[in-house]
Amino acid sequence: MHPNPAFRGESTARNLEFARARGFGVLAVAAEGAPLISHVPFLLNPDGDVAELHLVRSNPIVRLLSEPVAVRLAVSGPDSYVSPDWYGVADQVPTWNYVAVHLTGELELCPQEELPGLLDRLSAYFEARLLPKPAWTSAKMTPGALERMLRMIVPCRMRVSDVQGTWKLGQNKPELARYGAAEGIATAGIGAELDALAALMRGA
Repeated sequence: MHPNPAFRGESTARNLEFARARGFGVLAVAAEGAPLISHVPFLLNPDGDVAELHLVRSNPIVRLLSEPVAVRLAVSGPDSYVSPDWYGVADQVPTWNYVAVHLTGELELCPQEELPGLLDRLSAYFEARLLPKPAWTSAKMTPGALERMLRMIVPCRMRVSDVQGTWKLGQNKPELARYGAAEGIATAGIGAELDALAALMRGA
């Protein structure tokens, strides 16, 4: 998380709302040598204190889950390079604006019989956002195919104990400079979801 308080002012509720809506993040676990990293879809409960996810059974993280382990789930949002020329004021330097939320807590294995329900909830959550397309359900699988796939993954539960967010949107710049950077990002930015980031900057 960025240390500048100017970028850390969003409420826990908004950080959780952002993470819940994204539903995809980078799971990091401390290990000997480099940290273990997995990119995972997840479901965050209404209170924001439990995230459900699954891992491939052969994932090295799974081998650490004989007991709950400390983890961090990093959820990234829109981002872009910011050219100093866009501010319209002198003596600025390049930077990168972005949104990110980190969920910290403990990850544990769940009983295998919880896996079908978890997958149904995950797919239902994302399929509902594809309307008017008829939702995919596991009932569309041919007999035996789903069972074979389920044997390759394991259900997990993350108990969230801390939520931190960085919304680096140029809040430390004069308003007109921030607007200029937002326009530059919208028209010529380098990154992801540029229009969304520009809109956030204009409203910061």
